[in-house]
Amino acid sequence: MKPIKIAAIVPAAGIGSRMQSAIPKQYLTINHKTILEHTLTRLASVKGIDHICVAISPDDIWFSNIQLEPTRFSQVLGGKERADSVFNALTYLKEQAFDWILVHDAARPLVQVDDIEHLITQCISHNQGGILASKVKDTIKRGGTSIKETVPRDDLWQALTPQMFKPDELYQALLLGAKQGAVITDEASAMEFSGHAVMLVAGRSDNIKITTPEDLTLAEFYLTNSKDLEKK
Repeated sequence: MKPIKIAAIVPAAGIGSRMQSAIPKQYLTINHKTILEHTLTRLASVKGIDHICVAISPDDIWFSNIQLEPTRFSQVLGGKERADSVFNALTYLKEQAFDWILVHDAARPLVQVDDIEHLITQCISHNQGGILASKVKDTIKRGGTSIKETVPRDDLWQALTPQMFKPDELYQALLLGAKQGAVITDEASAMEFSGHAVMLVAGRSDNIKITTPEDLTLAEFYLTNSKDLEKK
């Protein structure tokens, strides 16, 4: 049987304005390594991932300082929006005939290798795209300055990454979304917009995205104190 080829795309062209930092959040450091380095190290630990493509800003002056294995990693120029960066990476990887693509946030360095491998197994076995997600635990309110309603949380999930799809299907979904002006917040939303079913694969809720200074503090705590995370 022909081996299944899997590539990971890491959109890392954002500036992370909510972090209130002088540099993009993916280049802030935790334990002497940038957040992006922690993330790429975690992805590179997954045996099923053959290649990792990082989409960076044209103005990026930090990425070249990261030491990466050239045969395992590549880089492309990202775009203004996340979807643009993923689309550019898909275009670059197209000729390499990957069977599946994983897209993972640059600022999610805490993802568990076991969760990624479980996502890969589920998507391949069901021949269907899917995402890591965690069940919403808190009571959810809808409102502005006051509560309008309490939202039932039984069927609510928090979308995480990686998100895994067949490259041609994701490429066409992003293209359709761009042409029709759809609001594409992640790869799953593009696939949903184009009519594809997307699996929810349960993952750990500590797979947080570092967006604010409080997130950075929490991630530093996890990476410093969690042997389970560090051994992966």
